[in-house]
Amino acid sequence: MTDHVNGKAGAREDLCRFLAACYYEPSTDFSEEHLFDSMLAAANAIDPELAESARKLGAAFVAQDVETLLVDHTALFIGPSQPRAMPYASFWLTDDQSMRHEATLAVLDFYEQGGFDVREDLHELPDHIAVELEFLYLLIFARNQAQLSGNMDDLAAANALHRRFVVEHLNAWLGDFANAVKAGSGTAFYRELAGLTERFVRIEADLVPLH
Repeated sequence: MTDHVNGKAGAREDLCRFLAACYYEPSTDFSEEHLFDSMLAAANAIDPELAESARKLGAAFVAQDVETLLVDHTALFIGPSQPRAMPYASFWLTDDQSMRHEATLAVLDFYEQGGFDVREDLHELPDHIAVELEFLYLLIFARNQAQLSGNMDDLAAANALHRRFVVEHLNAWLGDFANAVKAGSGTAFYRELAGLTERFVRIEADLVPLH
């Protein structure tokens, strides 16, 4: 059991962190820190289809200059007017603008339950895709630690919060967001990123038992 937790489950932690990083501004740091080699190694430990998607993502980054990726990132997620793929959960969860604040508060409630503090220097709303993936990393980490310790009560609680967040929240909006990224992207990199994110979250949804 320990080998399994240290291997595949640890790789899930890593890949989730790496995915979150990819939704921030692209930079040469991605290459200098061997981000995509690390993503591929993690994905290889999880699932062959996921690994192939990670390989394509790395190849797409290498094939494109960073300035072009920055332009695409801005058009997709920032503006100048309406972003092509709004990166906030609340945008996709309701068409009623007056209800979007409530949707954001629901995300903050998940964060509070999971002991996740949004960084004070974060210049994004708490329901940004990158922040939500960082929270998912924390949930995977908490589950892994509970499994390692053998504390069944902690494991049950970690499983329940993980499943609620992934199945009831992330799955409710990620598909529409990913489709918008694929439709609006001018580079293969963000299309591959959207596909990889979808595959990873789908695997996470299937991993944790219902009870």
